[in-house]
Amino acid sequence: MLREPRREEVGRSLIYFPLIGLIIGLALVGLNWLFRLFLPPMVINALLLVSLAVISGALHLDGFIDSCDGIAGHKSVEDRWRVMHDSRVGAFGIVSVVLLLLVQYALLNSIPGNLMPFALLMMPLLSRWAMVYAVFAYPYARPSGLGKLFKDEVTWWGLLLATLITMAIVLALSWLVGAGYFYLSGLAIIISTWVVVTIVAAYLRRKFSGLTGDSYGTISEIAEVTVLLLVVLLAYNLFD
Repeated sequence: MLREPRREEVGRSLIYFPLIGLIIGLALVGLNWLFRLFLPPMVINALLLVSLAVISGALHLDGFIDSCDGIAGHKSVEDRWRVMHDSRVGAFGIVSVVLLLLVQYALLNSIPGNLMPFALLMMPLLSRWAMVYAVFAYPYARPSGLGKLFKDEVTWWGLLLATLITMAIVLALSWLVGAGYFYLSGLAIIISTWVVVTIVAAYLRRKFSGLTGDSYGTISEIAEVTVLLLVVLLAYNLFD
């Protein structure tokens, strides 16, 4: 008989976020292989973005939209929270998510075919690790919410374990695809993603007096774009 998970179990599940990202990546790799049997690359990439949204329940995209709506305009912190809780979607959020998906699509189309499995694995892996880091490193803005549950239970050793898992997988994947100086290229992707996530998280903290669940979704989406961009940059330099 199924039981409701305890509060601490939900919060400590952060440790497994990178592994969940890896599983999502494996699903995308499998779909990419299947679609390649009968579809052209541009159509495949569009379907992969659709598949990613379906697998994640569009949860992170929703957080991205809400955060963008909250950021827009000159408002108090309380007003920004109110906008984010509004079920209606504003023009700024719609434009932002369209541009986000457009950039993701363009980047996927720019990745060489032999590196596509690598990119599809790295993208959800590092985006989930980025959320673990953001939960640990930045204060939570509101007194309640699902994000607060994660924040209350996150520990430094949980972040350390999630980071070690992520680094091991990234280095292994870099080696498997034949990256020149694989340990450097893998670390470069991790460190560059961390830098971008740190900048974005600091900005969101200033706008909302801390992070929220929507902020975590925003960080995840931006981390995915960052990873794809880095793979495109490295594809023409370090990969054989």
